[in-house]
Amino acid sequence: MQKIAIFASGSGSNAEQIATYFANSTTVEIALILSNNPQAGVIARARQLQIPVVLFDKKTFYNTSKITQILQNEQINLVVLAGFMMLIPEALVRAFPNKIINIHPALLPKFGGQGMYGHFVHEAVVAAQESESGVTIHFVNEHYDEGTIIFQATCPILPADTPADVAQKVQALEHKHYPAIIAKVLNS
Repeated sequence: MQKIAIFASGSGSNAEQIATYFANSTTVEIALILSNNPQAGVIARARQLQIPVVLFDKKTFYNTSKITQILQNEQINLVVLAGFMMLIPEALVRAFPNKIINIHPALLPKFGGQGMYGHFVHEAVVAAQESESGVTIHFVNEHYDEGTIIFQATCPILPADTPADVAQKVQALEHKHYPAIIAKVLNS
């Protein structure tokens, strides 16, 4: 059985899509959902899906090895970031080399880096008058959005599209592609 741990800071729609995708799998289990936000919607989703939740604070994440130890004790094969807003510590990246993946709501290398998440990305895409946006799934390294790209999918941006319109199109791509790409990464 391959085990996935999902890190999320927000509503958890991607985490739920991933859990639903693997719900009937006999070879993959969503073992944990971890969050730095005790108010995150992902916690309620995890409870509904009967997935254990681990909450932690910034100090624990950056100044201790507790999270790495939890992942290793659970024998996690892949760490999946799904709307997780913190930079992954170098020690955790080293403990799980090419075993941490993230989805970014734009076509990297454009519109990536610190502060480029959620609506900020979509606002930047519209302000730059881009003709397309999309998602990038990539391995995680010690820097925001700089890891090796695994997969990208695009959607058109129309001149009248608002950042909210772009967000809706991008989220549809996230839900469609992220679980399948996770499955491919597990099988590679």
